[in-house]
Amino acid sequence: MSFRDRTLFAGVDIGGTTTQVVVCAEDLTVLDRAEVATPAADGGRAMIDAALGALAPLLERTPGRLAGCGVGAAGLVDSATGRILVASDSFTGWAGFAVTDAVEEALGVPAFLDNDVNAFLHGEVSGGAVRGESDVLGMTLGTGVGGALWTGGALFAGPHGAAGEIGHIPGFGDLLCSCGGRGHLETLASGRSIGARYADRTGRRLTAREVAQAAGRGDQDALAVYRAASAGIARAIVMTAGVVDITTVVVGGGVSRAWSLLEPLVLTSLAADPPVSGHPVRLVKAALGADAVPVGAAARARRELTAKAGV
Repeated sequence: MSFRDRTLFAGVDIGGTTTQVVVCAEDLTVLDRAEVATPAADGGRAMIDAALGALAPLLERTPGRLAGCGVGAAGLVDSATGRILVASDSFTGWAGFAVTDAVEEALGVPAFLDNDVNAFLHGEVSGGAVRGESDVLGMTLGTGVGGALWTGGALFAGPHGAAGEIGHIPGFGDLLCSCGGRGHLETLASGRSIGARYADRTGRRLTAREVAQAAGRGDQDALAVYRAASAGIARAIVMTAGVVDITTVVVGGGVSRAWSLLEPLVLTSLAADPPVSGHPVRLVKAALGADAVPVGAAARARRELTAKAGV
């Protein structure tokens, strides 16, 4: 078979700041990739046009036949209809936008929409740190905290698309969350919150990365902030394990870059308060980096089309 006959899948990650696009071979190997700024203030059509504009030259220079396109997007989504249900106030004209209709019209192939954390987990299970695992909790520690569940070898989104969203479950103190609730894990473990908690203690505003660096130098306030974040992460894992008996956890997002600091703190908390099953938690760092969401979105497209074809 020549390169011109091979099957291709496209993956798109529409984030609040940047949009990542990839073109993958049928085995999900990334053949080409690009990044463009997300025009989040200009509406849904502008965001889709920016993504498609970044994707077009990749498709032009990659021989093969595009079979489908997957899209991962921040916010609550309706995967069945391909629409954004709820988006943060950093996006204009995004809630209610028919993403898959717009992509299908432009590309002429089937398109599929997922929440970005669901797509992240799909990517890590398909070709990342937890490849081939049947039951996994995915956590992303970035600007916010996201979660997703993979059970019985498939994504479990729940009837309303919110399964696994451990970032916005109360019980982690009383601090005000970005969503308007109180005591959510996000108030302790997101990158934004790590910086804010350090400022609460010291009056100095640092990024999560800078707080991690300070902790590495022995700054006790920085260490206390990361201990609190890690204890919260461990508690969320134990809560999830108690409900759905999942003890493999893959962690991604910007905060996970401080893995040498984060991992031992989380494992120490888990050792002190393990899952009720008694099975140890396997905690792993995500392997795909910025490719996780777009590759996961492409994997979703491949999975859906393969199932439809009865292969």
